[in-house]
Amino acid sequence: MGRPASARPQLCANEMEADLSHFNIDAPRWDQRTFLGRVKHFFNITDPRTVLVPEWELDWAKAMVEKSRMGIVPPATQVEQLLYAKKLYDSAFHPDTGEKMNIIGRMSFQVPGGMIITGFMLQFYRTMPAVVFWQWVNQSFNALVNYTNRNAASPTSIRQMALSYITATTTAVATAVGMNMLTKRAPPLVSRWVPFAAVAAANCVNIPMMRQQELIHGICVKDVNQNEIGHSRRAAAIGITQVVISRITMAAPGMILLPVIMERLEKLHFMKKVKVLHAPLQVTLCGCFLIFMVPVACGLFPQKCELPVSYLEPELQDTIKAKYGELVPYVYFNKGL
Repeated sequence: MGRPASARPQLCANEMEADLSHFNIDAPRWDQRTFLGRVKHFFNITDPRTVLVPEWELDWAKAMVEKSRMGIVPPATQVEQLLYAKKLYDSAFHPDTGEKMNIIGRMSFQVPGGMIITGFMLQFYRTMPAVVFWQWVNQSFNALVNYTNRNAASPTSIRQMALSYITATTTAVATAVGMNMLTKRAPPLVSRWVPFAAVAAANCVNIPMMRQQELIHGICVKDVNQNEIGHSRRAAAIGITQVVISRITMAAPGMILLPVIMERLEKLHFMKKVKVLHAPLQVTLCGCFLIFMVPVACGLFPQKCELPVSYLEPELQDTIKAKYGELVPYVYFNKGL
């Protein structure tokens, strides 16, 4: 289940076993200032195998992480055990609240959940009932993912969630239905791209709507020592924009390239004989795309964003300068996923 087994991690464990009370479990294993470092980080925590980990093991991982933070690591614990515990913790527990996230909303569920929904959206795009149904399923899934991975410092009401869900679903269905009607006389490949257009349009609505409280009241910003120093609407706008771009990027390769692949495959003689396998094949190929695109898209921007104080709202700048002077040149916030 992803436990390090190479000689080098074992050597590190032997070297540090005697002094694990000073082991910083929250220190990133890879440089989060670089794109490659962030991709490696998200490959680790979005590993779809972690959704199969039993509840008791997730609870063990949380206990290990909390004990490591307090410097009371159990005797004989090795570094590889702490790293494995941190992987499970990051994959299943919210970074703001420390609460266990619902399994369907976790980023580690994006591959199994996304591959099924995306595969069927791309397969069943010809009839209006199928388009409406699968766009509704997709937006229901997205709404849960967006809520689960929000910045939890900004509360979201049930009314707000319902409004966001209805608006995004309406946008996705209207886009898909409208473009299907417009592309009736277009080449077949163009019609296959309609689901992506609907998904992209809905993402531009769903995520800002689900997190509108942050746009209205601001997102919590902190100093380098994680001390809360205020709420910023500008920071919220930046974070939400980055999440929208990441989500569209996550879906784009599979939903743009896969129709091209299937358009050619379906013309082959043997593929015409096994039409029943077209949907399973699309689902499988979607999974292949998502295994790579989920960590790549999540790694486009740092999850913990850094923003110069000079970019914040003037009133917040004045508050920070009055309280801290020039000691706080940057603020930090969790943009969510």
